[in-house]
Amino acid sequence: MSLTGIRRAGPRALLVELSDLPSVLAFHSRLLAEPLPGQLDVVAAAATVLVKFGTHAEALAARTAVGQVDLDAVPRDSSRDVTIEVVYDGEDLAEVGMLTGLGPDGVVAAHTGQLWTAAFGGFAPGFTYLLGENHSLDVPRRSSPRTAVPAGSVALGGTFSAVYPRQSPGGWQLIGRTTAVLWDLERESPALVRPGDRVRYVAVREAIALTPAPPAGGEDTGPALVVDSPGLQSLVQDRGRPGLGDLGVSAAGAVDEQSTRQANRLVGNEAGAAVIENVLGGLSVRAVGDQVLAVAGAVVPLEIRDASGAPARCAAMCAPFALLDGETLSLGEPTLGARSYLAVRGGIDVHPVLGSRSSDSMSGIGPAPLSVGTRLPVGRAPLFQMVGAPEESTLRLGVASAELRITLGPRDDWFDSRALEALTGQDWITSEQSNRIGVRLRPAGNRALERNLDCGAGELPSEGTVAGALQVPPSGHPVLFLADHPVTGGYPVIAVVVPEDLPTAAQLPPGHRVLFTIVDPATLEPLEPAATGAVSEGTQP
Repeated sequence: MSLTGIRRAGPRALLVELSDLPSVLAFHSRLLAEPLPGQLDVVAAAATVLVKFGTHAEALAARTAVGQVDLDAVPRDSSRDVTIEVVYDGEDLAEVGMLTGLGPDGVVAAHTGQLWTAAFGGFAPGFTYLLGENHSLDVPRRSSPRTAVPAGSVALGGTFSAVYPRQSPGGWQLIGRTTAVLWDLERESPALVRPGDRVRYVAVREAIALTPAPPAGGEDTGPALVVDSPGLQSLVQDRGRPGLGDLGVSAAGAVDEQSTRQANRLVGNEAGAAVIENVLGGLSVRAVGDQVLAVAGAVVPLEIRDASGAPARCAAMCAPFALLDGETLSLGEPTLGARSYLAVRGGIDVHPVLGSRSSDSMSGIGPAPLSVGTRLPVGRAPLFQMVGAPEESTLRLGVASAELRITLGPRDDWFDSRALEALTGQDWITSEQSNRIGVRLRPAGNRALERNLDCGAGELPSEGTVAGALQVPPSGHPVLFLADHPVTGGYPVIAVVVPEDLPTAAQLPPGHRVLFTIVDPATLEPLEPAATGAVSEGTQP
């Protein structure tokens, strides 16, 4: 067992490479038991562990400590034994039998006849990649993924087996189904299977369907904001839920944290109070009780109408204002930026899930997207915090283009100098398909990012990812990960946008131009082109 390399994954994270899965599990277990200073999250993957920190200085300081972790000294008694009952009637069972040469009965025997080790989480909450004792069931993923795989489907993909915890798209081979609940927020530990656990599949003849409990009714009294129109998309967001990567849960939270803090500051809230995040305007809310509001982020016209619907007055961006009982506030179309943040004094007081009120579009955790008639209770106003004075906008987005600083890695060695020149030597244009998961980009100069042929034709084993990562699929058109990005990914990350520039990335509307500038990960100062390769390489411990 050994640690083989340390790579930077942006200014605030380290990607630690290990020789084998036992080393991954041992290293991961050690950092969970004894976190490094400033450690926010630690995500195990096939051959790596991603360690995220709160600041750039903490990540720099951790490089030496990471290389000195004694894997042989890590206790191994924290894993659990989990049994999953399976009805083996999957749509792809016969095909898997043909691909492996085992036949359907042989596939069942091989699947139930070996012990599976939970390697890492990802893709969705409760989805855990399980590695078997042998390679008898190694099969390729489907050439065309299904748009909807039923919850409880038992599947094979590459060297792994897994259970889909909820209905979702997927390209794995389906061999059976189970009624085991892989993800339950009512449990003390929501995930049935966690990294390091040992799983045994057991064949059964029938599965009993479980009837979900009806949702609890919400409060319908007290001060609130009622949604008359949600616009294109409006969500409740706060600072998110970091530290749950092993459960397949992304941090989520407001995409533009800077504007969120400003809106809360203006109404006298704590920085982490829940707000409404609105995309491209169109939001309209009505006050139940007198409220104090502020809007920051994307620049939008603000109109207030009285209880009869007649225009009452306009409000200013980045300044607190009153919305009296029965009055309605409407946000128009942005003239600059994409996301506006509406804060109310006392905060949006919806029920927290896993310690956060954020809506996570990737996993479906948290409040549902706002719709007409949604009632958002308002919390009690802070006793000793004053309403703020008007401020200048924190928005730092050019009208026609935006410049984003990036640090190379962790997988820039999958690309040659021509790809790096294409990354920084042309504008990139944001796609209309962008969302909270990521900003999709296309090259203005028609130069895609081609991989280095020396890396071979194989794919990268899934590994942890960070917000700001520029992941490059085979098309060569990068995706810039935002707050709801997947916990792990299998495409190489050529570079990471520095955290200080993520608020700007969050405000990119469709069709906006972006220019990337490579900076030194230690100083965040621009690098000369000849120096870019020297600072991005993985280092030996």
